Amino acid sequence: MEQKIKQDEIFIGQNIRRIRKEKGIWQTEMVALMQLQNVPVTREALVKIEKGIQHIQALQLRAIRNLLETTYDELLK
Repeated sequence: MEQKIKQDEIFIGQNIRRIRKEKGIWQTEMVALMQLQNVPVTREALVKIEKGIQHIQALQLRAIRNLLETTYDELLK
């Protein structure tokens, strides 16, 4: 059974999902855009990141920040 990762009450995955949905970006679209930037990610990995099951890599976080045109503060709050 997979367990959610506790990150000092910072819900990065939930914030990513919320902002992504607010911008009308589908998971498959985000994954494709990240892969075009040579960022290793699959849709399955993005789902797990958004659910807080999988740690996010710095490279992935930077790409997501850029694609969502947001700030680290917004992602980490």
